[in-house]
Amino acid sequence: MAELTPKRKTFADNFIENGGNATDAAKKAGYSARTAYSTGNRLLKNDEIRAYIAEKQSEIEKQKGTDIMSLAEIQQRRSMIARGELTDSFGFAPDFSDQLKSMNDLEKALKIKQEQEEKKAAEEAARNEKEYHMDLYNIPDCFHWAIRDIRDKEHLEYVFKGGRGSTKSTTVGMTIVELMKNNHDIHAVVCRKVGNTIKDSVYNKIKWAIGKQEFTEEFDSKLSPMEITLKSTGQKIYFRGADDPDKIKSINPEFGYIGILWFEELDQFAGPEEIRKIEQSAIRGGNLAWIFKSFNPPKTMNNWANKYVLEPKENRIVHSSTYLDVPKEWLGQPFIDEAEHLKEVNPNAYEHEYMGIANGNGGNVFEYLEIRDITDEEISHMDRVFAGVDFGWYPDQFCYLRTYYDSAREKIYLIDELYVNKWSNSKTADWIKKKGYDDYTMICDSAEPKSVNDFRDAGLPARGAIKGPGSIEYGFKFLQTKTIVIDPKRTPNAYKEITEYEYDRDKEGNVISGYPDGNDHAISALRYAYEPLFNRRGYSA
Repeated sequence: MAELTPKRKTFADNFIENGGNATDAAKKAGYSARTAYSTGNRLLKNDEIRAYIAEKQSEIEKQKGTDIMSLAEIQQRRSMIARGELTDSFGFAPDFSDQLKSMNDLEKALKIKQEQEEKKAAEEAARNEKEYHMDLYNIPDCFHWAIRDIRDKEHLEYVFKGGRGSTKSTTVGMTIVELMKNNHDIHAVVCRKVGNTIKDSVYNKIKWAIGKQEFTEEFDSKLSPMEITLKSTGQKIYFRGADDPDKIKSINPEFGYIGILWFEELDQFAGPEEIRKIEQSAIRGGNLAWIFKSFNPPKTMNNWANKYVLEPKENRIVHSSTYLDVPKEWLGQPFIDEAEHLKEVNPNAYEHEYMGIANGNGGNVFEYLEIRDITDEEISHMDRVFAGVDFGWYPDQFCYLRTYYDSAREKIYLIDELYVNKWSNSKTADWIKKKGYDDYTMICDSAEPKSVNDFRDAGLPARGAIKGPGSIEYGFKFLQTKTIVIDPKRTPNAYKEITEYEYDRDKEGNVISGYPDGNDHAISALRYAYEPLFNRRGYSA
């Protein structure tokens, strides 16, 4: 509602209350009685006052259901009075001068309301008449053909894959904002596998895209529940994690329908079946829809996401991009230097990380994997827990991994994880205790004795791993002979590490002896957790 000074607000309120007498309203507001007539007429010409009056009258009509004459009724009644066609109960024509004056005053008020409504409708019509297109200068050239395809509604599904720095996520975020501005009955759902990763990724990405297009003042953002609203239309962008599918199913917009769906980090989802379930839950109603899927291709071609994009589908296009498609000044020289350095020292890693090439050799270190949901009921019967800790700060990750070993079936179940960086030892200890995970001994990386002592001082049953010649190899061999049951919702980072962990090969394609070093924080935590078993069973030197 328009902001007015206290004096002007009093004038407007009295004008509404007295049925539209501007002179009387000016007097009651404290203006000079001598100039009340001219002051009242002058104030009625003020746009802010007129807007306030119109909004107040709309509120009154909604709240009280006011049965007020329309302008047409007023004009009709005035004409009848002028012709002498209105009479009292005795058939005499009374003096209608007072009634005429009241109707004239009311007519003024109603005209203000009508003018404001017409102005608002005209502005809305003007917005709808011209379709908004973002400035493609803010999008790398390689995406322009895909943007045109989206605008022309040529396909339902758009898959954007690429290496680090390829701006695929940025492009999707910018595109969603444009679609929201041009389709006023459509809402959007942005989805990641794990809900607690959303705020620092896609939520901030969408906010950045809104600001980049200079729409910051047109959108409201909130974190609980996490959503962004286009104020002029009420359209919403909902942010949800697939680890709580009920929250996706429960989305019910007040109007329109969900017509935009974005899966960020597609490969982190469990597989095509999980994707289909979310699509069926989210996309419903309406004639138009856009589904976006973006990800960095996993190293091995055996990964379901890599296979998925190769499957022919009539209503889908697949777009590939790399950092080389992006203006250098957007990425910055340090980014370019880091990429070029990796290209020189480790071409295989460069191809995968920056070029988005699935160049894995299929030589998975862990072959016996069971990827499925682990139910709370199963966990309730797990009576012997093994926990491991790999310390890290930045850029290395800290990882706490809680597991269960079924010795009869030789199965290891991954129950829960904490996978963070830049957390102090006291903070990680507090998380472990709050989860109630201080019930079993946790085996920690003994390379950090101070961190182990910090945990013990915090009241955790922690000790350092017993390392020695061959201990890493023995730990791996123990794990490789077991079936590892992984629920991607419970331990998404351990899932990613373990499924992508492959033997390195030389230029001739031969397997290089030894286990790869890097991106193995959860794997290290898993080795530490089971050190008591493989030591006891003679796996250790």
